[in-house]
Amino acid sequence: MAVSLNIFIVALSLIAFSPLCLSSKAYESGSYLFPQYYDHSCPKAQEIVQSIVAKAFAQDPRMPASLLRLHFHDCFVKGCDASILLDNSGTIISEKRSNPNRNSARGFEVIEEIKHALEQECPETVSCADILALAARDSTVITGGPSWEVPLGRRDARGASLSGSNNDIPAPNNTFQTILTKFKRQGLNLVDLVSLSGSHTIGNSRCTSFRQRLYNQSGNGKPDLTLNQYYGSVLRKQCPRSGGDQNLFFLDLVTPFKFDNHYFKNLIMYKGLLSSDEVLFTKNRESKELVELYAENQEAFFEQFARSMVKMGNISPLTGARGEIRRICRRVNHAAY
Repeated sequence: MAVSLNIFIVALSLIAFSPLCLSSKAYESGSYLFPQYYDHSCPKAQEIVQSIVAKAFAQDPRMPASLLRLHFHDCFVKGCDASILLDNSGTIISEKRSNPNRNSARGFEVIEEIKHALEQECPETVSCADILALAARDSTVITGGPSWEVPLGRRDARGASLSGSNNDIPAPNNTFQTILTKFKRQGLNLVDLVSLSGSHTIGNSRCTSFRQRLYNQSGNGKPDLTLNQYYGSVLRKQCPRSGGDQNLFFLDLVTPFKFDNHYFKNLIMYKGLLSSDEVLFTKNRESKELVELYAENQEAFFEQFARSMVKMGNISPLTGARGEIRRICRRVNHAAY
């Protein structure tokens, strides 16, 4: 009886865990991602990624947010296939030049350092797409956030999509409905939108990304009424009507280098930096309730964030014979020599 009960419990746990690991799109094609993918082919892979992310964080406390953002901006364009890492070449127009990435996407050199170390350890084995997924998880953990098992086995794209990068990544001035539509196109839902937006608990944004909130939110020459007035006056000192486009501001003014739930507490006080942050609290009842839940209960936020990160990491991965394992993350293999 005890044995059969144990078997039943194990079976239940496998059923409960499977949605976190399986991409529905990948599973339908007969392939799927799983955390143990490199256990035999490159057993030190995760340890190598973790150590280089830790070194990068020690040198630059902004880096974890940048690495997390790279994974997000990669997955929303053609799936999680490391297309964001490709430089311009004869046939490729780089996503690095898109509006969401130009002058703001960073951390590429850390990914290349990880890739170089992995090529030394186990050549042509670990994909750049998987490096991005692991680095995002490790960046979350090192700043105090939750951990999760990262499903692995993605392969790397042989192309990029500048238009996809320009059109599919949510923009800071998009309406709530536009942002939600962009998430739903990727198979993500409103809960994923709110929890993943919580990654703005770390990192910075540029003046140019929220200037309209300070001076002309609705085309009437007036600031955004959902922005705390005092906070707005502080921001205006470093973000003038013209000039200072690249000036940086913390997305979470309370604990800017700590992954916690202060981001949601800020939204309730109308101190979200970007319009795309504050609309989560002001434009939709269901998302407002989630903001209030996560502001009150950090554990609930962490749990859902981990679940949504796995779900996002499963967007249209290249598996099986599709794609390749790049030797250098910034260029496809036939151009590596």
